Amino acid sequence: MDVVIFCGGRGTRLAEKTDVIPKPLVPIGEKPILWHIMKIYEKFGFKRFILPLGYKGELIKNFFLKYPLLDESFEINCSKPIAPKYVEDWGVVLKDTGLESTTGKRLNMVKEDIKGETFLLTYGDGVSDVDVSKVIEFHEKMKKEKGTIATLTISRRRLNYGAVKEKDGIATGFVEKPLTDNWINIGFMVLEKAAFDYVEDSEMDYEAFKKITAEGKLAVFKHDGFFASMDTYKDYVDLNELWKTSKPWKVW
Repeated sequence: MDVVIFCGGRGTRLAEKTDVIPKPLVPIGEKPILWHIMKIYEKFGFKRFILPLGYKGELIKNFFLKYPLLDESFEINCSKPIAPKYVEDWGVVLKDTGLESTTGKRLNMVKEDIKGETFLLTYGDGVSDVDVSKVIEFHEKMKKEKGTIATLTISRRRLNYGAVKEKDGIATGFVEKPLTDNWINIGFMVLEKAAFDYVEDSEMDYEAFKKITAEGKLAVFKHDGFFASMDTYKDYVDLNELWKTSKPWKVW
């Protein structure tokens, strides 16, 4: 299956970094978050990636053109130059989809680049230890049994603050950063090409998924493991600290 990774947004809430580079290139450790996402999918055997580009897309193109040069030391014979080889066996489609395009429009613009009837879709700013093979297995099961055409991976975030338990106006205990009751879409989606019948030139979450949901064709895979997105500068700092210490999304 092909993997589509949205790479076109401006990432305005992370302006400290995205004023200079697009969010998918913001580094965790020595590599862009986009590299981390691709390594997650590679672990499960998926090596063909389609990247709908927008804001500062030329820098993402430049990264892949120069990636072998940046990744390792090498010696070059100037009279017979040979470029260093890529470490990863990836196929990468880099497609301009407009500076201000919505996620729906970007997806429509890469439709012809997707080879199979089933494909994977995620965002270029979130990492997780989700077992992609289990998401696909669940998707195939729900497609067969319920006629669904798309599966979202959902998870619960932790509050940034501790919570106070109370009864009748009296505190009864404290919970350190509890999980919220609401589930959110964390990406790592599986879609059939039939879902394109619902995709318009608008935001996927607001239009396409609502229409698919209304017809009972949207499945959800619950993930209770690690997930984090890079939305703010604090997220950037936290993710880099996690990479130094525990690397909770490093499944490869």
